[in-house]
Amino acid sequence: MKFKTWLFALGIAAALPLHAQNVMKLGTATLNDSQHEWMKQFGAMVEKESKGRIKAEIYPLSQLGPIPRMIEQTQFGAIQAWIGPPEFLSGVDIRYQVLSAPGLFKDMAHANRVLQDPKFNSAFLALGDNKGLKGLGLFISGPAAFVARKPIRTVGDLAGMKIRVLAAPLQMAQIRALKATPVPMALGEVMPALQQGTLDAVMSDIPVFQALKYYSVAKYLLATDHALLASTTVISKKWYDSLPPDLQKIVVDSGRKVSEGLYQWAVDDVKKGYEAWVKAGGEIARLDPAAHQALMTQLLPIGTEVTSKRPDEKALFDLLQDAVKRTAR
Repeated sequence: MKFKTWLFALGIAAALPLHAQNVMKLGTATLNDSQHEWMKQFGAMVEKESKGRIKAEIYPLSQLGPIPRMIEQTQFGAIQAWIGPPEFLSGVDIRYQVLSAPGLFKDMAHANRVLQDPKFNSAFLALGDNKGLKGLGLFISGPAAFVARKPIRTVGDLAGMKIRVLAAPLQMAQIRALKATPVPMALGEVMPALQQGTLDAVMSDIPVFQALKYYSVAKYLLATDHALLASTTVISKKWYDSLPPDLQKIVVDSGRKVSEGLYQWAVDDVKKGYEAWVKAGGEIARLDPAAHQALMTQLLPIGTEVTSKRPDEKALFDLLQDAVKRTAR
């Protein structure tokens, strides 16, 4: 009997795969932008490096639910990763909003150097460690801009408008400084609000505007380049902790490599986005150098003013400013 039992157990063991496969669901709200591209590159790299022990499933365009639900699901371990603007994590930790501070970066190249600066990058990615979220990547989306239902040629044209922003005090303070009304709103509600006229404009970047076809209802774009829109990836710490050490290393290393390597793709995406905007019937206005400098001077103090209210947020903002200075060329 013991011999038969041993043979039976041996047969089951032989039928099982050498390593159990881990499913990794990655979700984001957008489509065909740097966030979607990050998921594709990361998923492919992890599958290759893990030799199939991790299988990536990619869900763009909020297929896993609205952004707040995706973040919650990641915290609880129901999905494995969420990719999006860090400002959406302000409810988890207010410090996630610091990259919204205006006037810090010379251009996209400078912004990318700051995001990948080891000292700042590691501190930023660690923000969710005690909230069930492990930071995995930080990368460029694009320079800030506005789209509106009516022509906007100067910053002054934004005065009095109701402008959709992310629900972060740093973004809302910028809009108030421009004498407009900030309106935090879920991404899925933005297009209907523009169509109905309950929103006048949106602050975001061209990859988002183009991918979601805002030109169909708000074709007037003002490229202010006054701030940077970044994206971050957070994974479920519960899921990460369940992985063996070798797979943990593959996940972390892949996140870093994809984030560092995505810069040129993002730059090209911004350029293509502006070209596609015009081809689709949209219009683009840009600030002249004097107007841009005046805007930067006006908005620059906001970062310090907003983040100085909490010591921990001030410390991270100081670290950000230090990285800005060290990486300037």
